[in-house]
Amino acid sequence: MTEDMSPAERYAAAKLRAAEQATALAPFREMYDFELDEFQLEACRALESGKGVLVAAPTGSGKTIVGEFAVHLALEQGRKCFYTTPIKALSNQKYQDLVKRYGADKVGLLTGDNSVNSEAPVIVMTTEVLRNMLYSGSQSLIGLGHVVMDEVHYLSDRFRGAVWEEVIIHLPESVTLVSLSATVSNAEEFGDWLDTVRGDTEVIVAEHRPVPLWQHVLAGRRMYDLFEERDGGQGGGRREVNPDLERMARMENSRPTFGRDKRRARTMREADRERERRQRARIWTPSRPEVIDRLDNEGLLPAITFIFSRAGCEAAVQQCLASGLRLNDQEGRERVRRTVEARTAGIPDDDLHVLGYFEWLEGLERGIAAHHAGMLPTFKEVVEELFVQGLVKAVFATETLALGINMPARSVVLEKLVKWNGEQHADITPGEYTQLTGRAGRRGIDVEGHAVVLWQRGMDPGALAGLAGTRTYPLRSSFKPSYNMAVNLVSQFGRHRSRELLEMSFAQFQADKSVVGISRQVQKNEEGLAGYSGSMTCHLGDFEEYSRLRRELKDRETELAKQGAAQRRVAAASALEKLKPGDVIHVPTGKYAGLALVLDPGMPSGRTDRHRGFESQDGPRPLVLTAERQVKRLASIDFPVPVAALDRMRIPKSFNARSPQSRRDLASALRTKAGHLVPSRHRKQRSEAADDREIARLRTEIRAHPCHGCAEREDHARWAERYHRLLRDTRQLERRIEGRTNTIARTFDRICALLTELDYLEGDTVTEEGRRLARLYGELDLLASECLRDGVWEGLGPAELAACASALVYEARQADDAVAPKLPSGKARDALAEMVRIWGRLDALEEDHKINQAEGVGQREPDLGFAWAAYRWASGFGLDEVLREAEMPAGDFVRWCKQLIDVLGQIAAAAPAGSSVARTARKAVDGVLRGVVAYSSVG
Repeated sequence: MTEDMSPAERYAAAKLRAAEQATALAPFREMYDFELDEFQLEACRALESGKGVLVAAPTGSGKTIVGEFAVHLALEQGRKCFYTTPIKALSNQKYQDLVKRYGADKVGLLTGDNSVNSEAPVIVMTTEVLRNMLYSGSQSLIGLGHVVMDEVHYLSDRFRGAVWEEVIIHLPESVTLVSLSATVSNAEEFGDWLDTVRGDTEVIVAEHRPVPLWQHVLAGRRMYDLFEERDGGQGGGRREVNPDLERMARMENSRPTFGRDKRRARTMREADRERERRQRARIWTPSRPEVIDRLDNEGLLPAITFIFSRAGCEAAVQQCLASGLRLNDQEGRERVRRTVEARTAGIPDDDLHVLGYFEWLEGLERGIAAHHAGMLPTFKEVVEELFVQGLVKAVFATETLALGINMPARSVVLEKLVKWNGEQHADITPGEYTQLTGRAGRRGIDVEGHAVVLWQRGMDPGALAGLAGTRTYPLRSSFKPSYNMAVNLVSQFGRHRSRELLEMSFAQFQADKSVVGISRQVQKNEEGLAGYSGSMTCHLGDFEEYSRLRRELKDRETELAKQGAAQRRVAAASALEKLKPGDVIHVPTGKYAGLALVLDPGMPSGRTDRHRGFESQDGPRPLVLTAERQVKRLASIDFPVPVAALDRMRIPKSFNARSPQSRRDLASALRTKAGHLVPSRHRKQRSEAADDREIARLRTEIRAHPCHGCAEREDHARWAERYHRLLRDTRQLERRIEGRTNTIARTFDRICALLTELDYLEGDTVTEEGRRLARLYGELDLLASECLRDGVWEGLGPAELAACASALVYEARQADDAVAPKLPSGKARDALAEMVRIWGRLDALEEDHKINQAEGVGQREPDLGFAWAAYRWASGFGLDEVLREAEMPAGDFVRWCKQLIDVLGQIAAAAPAGSSVARTARKAVDGVLRGVVAYSSVG
């Protein structure tokens, strides 16, 4: 190549190489046994020139190399580097990587429950730890030169995303920020914001995957390519959906049609059945063991199969074991056993039995494992370690594995393209598909990666191709001010400066940009209104006035209809209040319509219901047993008309709502006793509109109006309706413009007003109570502070305080209204009840100040579902007994205990001087941090 250069060009190239040898990048490149990609070099050069960088690149492309260069640069300059990650597992993993490269003396680790060499020049930490350091003005920030924010796209996370923006906004100006993100479709917009708040920031977007990804569909015994290349061959043509897949979809969806000739129809049916049988034999959905066996034969292991259910992951392992599948030879089995025994040596044998250790070990020895949040953290770490070593070749995982853990595979399998999002079963998005399949293809190991989707009945190959071919993963801010954030900001900057800082958030940046488009739409609407106004003009009179009368009539009729509906609801609620346990009723509508037996009227003296055992003002919600053996808590929506008892039955004292046999026996008795009863029909009452004077007046005025006699009246009316609909839409857009301007600052003002009312703030001064609140982080920071102020936890024992503190962190995965949670008795129960009452008072205050929980601001209801488990564990009971009573997987139990330990530490730090709570909280930490919780290094 150099032979083709002129002497001047060769001199310039030599000069460039010499200049590069003098940079920090040159020795850094020599640390790796492969050439860095152009996007990595571009980002590293920008960093060395003093710029911040945003690197958006696909999973597995090596963007963390840029973060490692920031570490290298900081050490060379004699400054500090903080490397932040969103989850503790990633922090532990990155800590180990950096220790191998730079030595344990130069690298530290800080997570919620781990502190190793915290004064080292390089510290790996979770993002929340850095946020807390910034608010507390930690001395560790002195000399900080670089901050790496790995997986920065987490700022879209609804629950934790605000922390990323807090850190970005509050980092000192002298700190260079390195933001590493998955491929997002609005990287330039995010980069513009970083440029605004952090100064000169280079945006580097890499779309190219270093390992090509092939997309497949597995149906029956055949693996189909999702795409076919047309006109130009591989890489040079147009990608189209495989016609074989489209043909299969059409064949599956087609149904035979028959004429009137019955004999011919019967013959056709028999022929069609035979043809369908042969077709189905080719396109069945293979079982999980068959999928793994097929991938093994094709040389496509190791593979991660994503199943959107923990139970599904465990079932998949059991199915593979039952099928006799073995992926490891004898030497591999022995290596697995040695690794597992070394990593679990500290766990007592009794606990191993409870944790399903031996079944888990058998799967690992065969090269098969599950990976999900319900597993013990130690078990998950072992699975990750063995997978990277190639000793586990098939992992069945929930989608949480896609969130950053370094477990690349040769293949990724998706069983279904639908998952439960917490509210309903929804199709996965292109962004989620990209995240999941991004695991396929190991750089430096695999020539190509493979994404395999299992054929399911009703599959649309075109929709799948849309998922696979779309790269839309927009970054959306989830930033919302909180009470803790407000007192910390006011303490450091005062209210005015704090307001300005919040207006610098990415959330406000995006809101302000969106206003431009809305303003343009308002302008278009106003032009449309002028046209509609002309079209509804009537030569007989003022059609605008006539249209107003018609609207008033319609509004009045709607209002009366609503009033009638409200009266019917009151009557229905009144009837529900009269129900007693043992009443046989007929549920008139809804999913559980039909015969039912009242187990609990849902309104004892305190109206127990929504608050998990304590007061509610929502009206009666009876707990019933249906004739179909289901125990359900019904709501007012199930009773649009009043309900009355048809009969009465005795409920056995031994009846247990959780026992299928108890439900079956009582439901059988219900059908026998009352199955023949028919509910009386509810008589419809005369409409109030018939006797309403206002409606009569409006109808008279409408008939007397000149426009009423117009031959084109209804045409004019349609234009008038369009005019008013567009006018209403335009007014809404104008309100949105008004609402989006300074939204974050307005929310901050409301929070400050509430904190002022509660004496946490006095103007720009943070009170003693406010300084306590500043030390409490989490969703229920204000509730915790109020409990400390009111002395709710004074006099409690360590286990009782653990039970109360659990309500500040725990959130059930699924709401279960059927059975109230079991609670400790005595002082703990009273304290929990008082916590719920305080929350109710705060909830009412938030409503007064227009602080809306639906928008992610404010205090959610405390969940008492973990209180009994926390109490028993802190009291010293064994793991087997606690897990059995809690009906909770070990991994969930450990995770909630770790969060409980964190909040107990905050309570100990924030408790008032002279209070016994601080000492009790520290004892509670000791009670919780034992056994399975203590030896789980990742939470």
